[in-house]
Amino acid sequence: MRAVALVQKIASGTIRAFSTTRPIFSQPSLKIGYVPEHFSTPMFFAKQNGYYDEAGVAPEFFPYISGTGHMIEALKNRDIDVAVGLTEGFVAGLGKGQDWFKIVGNYVKSPLCWAISSGINRDDISSISDLRGGKIGISRLGSGSYVMPFVLAKQEGWSEPFEFKILTNFKNLRDGVNDKTADAFMWELFTSKRYYDIKEIKYVDRIYTPWPSWTVTAHSEIIAAEPKTEAVARFFSAVNKGISYFRENPGEAVTYIASNLDYTAEDAKEWMKTVEFVDDVAKVDQITIVENTVVILKSAGVIEDEKITGKDFVYGIRSL
Repeated sequence: MRAVALVQKIASGTIRAFSTTRPIFSQPSLKIGYVPEHFSTPMFFAKQNGYYDEAGVAPEFFPYISGTGHMIEALKNRDIDVAVGLTEGFVAGLGKGQDWFKIVGNYVKSPLCWAISSGINRDDISSISDLRGGKIGISRLGSGSYVMPFVLAKQEGWSEPFEFKILTNFKNLRDGVNDKTADAFMWELFTSKRYYDIKEIKYVDRIYTPWPSWTVTAHSEIIAAEPKTEAVARFFSAVNKGISYFRENPGEAVTYIASNLDYTAEDAKEWMKTVEFVDDVAKVDQITIVENTVVILKSAGVIEDEKITGKDFVYGIRSL
């Protein structure tokens, strides 16, 4: 099972980037939640090249294969200090009153392409129109996989509610559309593509986020404490260098992704044509990332409080 194998690689140290061994004691530590997919590559390069040590911060990385909704819970439980995840999941959570975290950075400024997938033998599901009022598999309530069906319904002009099936992770979602627990689910295109190629699931269509796709959040207590705020700033500085290295070494990025993250080299190359990381993680365009996303999520019915503007969702931390 891909997800389990990946976590085993991380736990065993096969993927060297995210060793949880604590470095020098004088360096402030941070517990970072992330999704172990191709988007994490610049953070790996920052570790590989010693940028965290240079910045004077000791991040510990914790993979969340079930995505943004799970990381929001982990932030609440203080299992992690910082989370790198999907914009729509974080904004939806903040819009629903989940006030234990704030958006502190932007990681990827290009939109995310969500693939809409169904079971390989689901002849009854061949287009988006077949999903109207149907059963949609999601990882968790509040996750990107939960938010995007609302955006799809708004885009299509549908008023019928979906029936959501909480299936926790990507593997269960794939199984769910094949055993008819769900009619379809949404997941990132290139992560899904491998399973189209081996004919485990089938491609139905795609939908893009109308906002920058990946943001960084931190627990409210972290950004209220000066030493930890500085640690986040140091983390940002190192990630910025990791992003620069990613841009300057595309061949190495493809090799890492194909070797460690279970994508083909061809898919990794194609994905790299579509993704645009930010120049400075610390810069948050409140209008683009928050205000516009709030407006769309309100119109899609994900956020219902009309008084929410999103201005209190962001806390500024400059990179060192």
